[in-house]
Amino acid sequence: MNQLLEQLRICVENGKENRTSPYPPQMKNQDGANELAKQALDAGVTPGDILNLALVPAMDAVGQKFAENKIFIPQMLLSARAMSAAMIHLKPFFQSGEVKRKGVVVIGTVMGDLHDIGKNLCSMIVEGAGWEVIDLGVDVKPEQFVTALDTYPDAIVGLSALLTTTMVNMELIINSIREKYPQTKVTVGGAPLNAGFAAKIGADNYSKDPVELTGWLEKIAV
Repeated sequence: MNQLLEQLRICVENGKENRTSPYPPQMKNQDGANELAKQALDAGVTPGDILNLALVPAMDAVGQKFAENKIFIPQMLLSARAMSAAMIHLKPFFQSGEVKRKGVVVIGTVMGDLHDIGKNLCSMIVEGAGWEVIDLGVDVKPEQFVTALDTYPDAIVGLSALLTTTMVNMELIINSIREKYPQTKVTVGGAPLNAGFAAKIGADNYSKDPVELTGWLEKIAV
């Protein structure tokens, strides 16, 4: 079992999604995260151990490499996809409540903005860190965030924008959220943003990348 978990950790860290994945070249024709996660479950490894002993350590290592400029966004995205391939097998256990998450993060690209690469990467990295992610997609209106909080009132909200013309919509969304859920913590991110803008619009946090985001989430996790 330990060997399966170690193989799974290596696959996720190196971005080996499944057996047919050509990347990385040195792991060609080997089982990837998809196959190994299923094998681990079939062998009796608990979903919690798969998450906490393989997936989370792998994504922690990826985040550290990214912070040290040893890898870049394309490699991080491959690792996130590999992690997501493994998570497919674990999601039924999360939904049943058998495995507990650290919390819920509702994330979306703000209204008027259709860019989703950064949001998707953050979603996958945050999920790999042990959180449940509710991804509302792109062009998300204020009422959609509020509706999501009606279902997940203790959730943290993440807002993404890539355009200077849409980042201004973040303040409107934050105000709408705070009218009904004043205690909700909101984090923002996107290329044109900075910490000063985040503070000005009333956000609780600004993160420049998924690594900073998961670090902040760990600090506020109960």
